Amino acid sequence: MKSTDNFKQTIQSHLENLAQTDSLFAEKFANPEKNIDDCCTYILNTVKKSDCNGFASKEIFGMAIHYYDEDKIEVGKPVNARVVVNHAVELTEQDMQKAKAAAIKQYQDETYNSIKKKHVAAKKVIPEVQHLNLFEDEAEDKIAE
Repeated sequence: MKSTDNFKQTIQSHLENLAQTDSLFAEKFANPEKNIDDCCTYILNTVKKSDCNGFASKEIFGMAIHYYDEDKIEVGKPVNARVVVNHAVELTEQDMQKAKAAAIKQYQDETYNSIKKKHVAAKKVIPEVQHLNLFEDEAEDKIAE
């Protein structure tokens, strides 16, 4: 399963915060047989079975907690889905600088390619024109005399 990174990060962050405040859950969360990828797969399969398209955050977090609470739980097969997380992503200063640099590079590349296309279109190949000398035969006749 390849759920979006924001989805996995949101679930992971919530579970880590819960583990810090709830010692009973912290024991379950530390289970080496459990992982965030399987947790997200479980959530997506549970959502898919419900035939609903929207859930409250509490419902999704409840599914994540349920995954860690149960010793034996059927995760299901990986689901190919696009997950929308309804919250703002906070970027570090370094992440913002990287995103800005990537956006500038993309803009420069697009502008360069656009200019290049215009230049190629303007520089049409002109076919070579043959020049005929209409008086060529006459000149050869005079030389021969």
